[in-house]
Amino acid sequence: MSSASSPLPRTPEVVCVGESMGLVTALGAPLAETETATLGIAGAEGNVAVGLVAAGHPAAWASRLGDDPIGTRIATELGRRGVQLWATTDAAAPTGVMFKDPGIESSSVYYYRRGSAASLMAPGFLTPAQLDGVRIVHTTGITPALSASCRDMVDELYSTARAAGALVSFDVNDRRALWSRDDAAATLSRLADAADIAFVGRDEAERIWGTATASDIRAHLPRCGLLVVKDGDVGATAFRGDEEPVFVPAPRVEVVEPVGAGDAFAAGFLAASLDDADLAERLSAGHAAAARVLTTHGDLPPLA
Repeated sequence: MSSASSPLPRTPEVVCVGESMGLVTALGAPLAETETATLGIAGAEGNVAVGLVAAGHPAAWASRLGDDPIGTRIATELGRRGVQLWATTDAAAPTGVMFKDPGIESSSVYYYRRGSAASLMAPGFLTPAQLDGVRIVHTTGITPALSASCRDMVDELYSTARAAGALVSFDVNDRRALWSRDDAAATLSRLADAADIAFVGRDEAERIWGTATASDIRAHLPRCGLLVVKDGDVGATAFRGDEEPVFVPAPRVEVVEPVGAGDAFAAGFLAASLDDADLAERLSAGHAAAARVLTTHGDLPPLA
């Protein structure tokens, strides 16, 4: 608890719910051969919270961590970047870890997260009272893939957020290693279509739903309030109600490593949404945020 002389933290405008992990990244050679690696943190929802804070919007990260050095590392790094920590510590379950082989076109990742503290999130994790004053609650398709209890928690999160007056933001973020294609296709369709704001990559949508174009994806998710379809270095398209779709091309960037760019895009878009920018400005803000991450090896850009 804060002391009487310490200022209370501002109510976060956005609460991001999901798992963060320790991230071991091979340097100079593939993971199987390298003798050098870095230790950092990774996690889509934590990345979005960091991006929002960097854009000037108070944000919180809600999750569970193990009572271990990796959990401490995650809490310290997110706190150092100004993210409010809504995380509980579990003495019996570990913090998840992932290993990464970086590449220009794609990166290979290996997860060690089964039975992690975050995978034990369950309904009741957040309440409407906790979310009072929050404008957006953000999560991704990774969270319901972690466990049955996490899936139930995400379902409840939609109604909890709306009971508190918050919008629901959902990034599809399909992770093939975590569940079957059939489970992913059904659950991700349901959650994306029910969201107030949803993000999906054109390529991942084609992989899980067979939708080849942005318009096909919109037809597949007709009830989503604001749908953003990202198409890599081509650009991104926003669909809202009966309005004409808005497309903004992606800027040219010398890509160092692609992981984390989608999270940065979501953060930039949400930050511009909180600023009441128009759709083109929101897409441009998403592209600009993604570009900053594409030029670094980490999921998060260096602190200024």
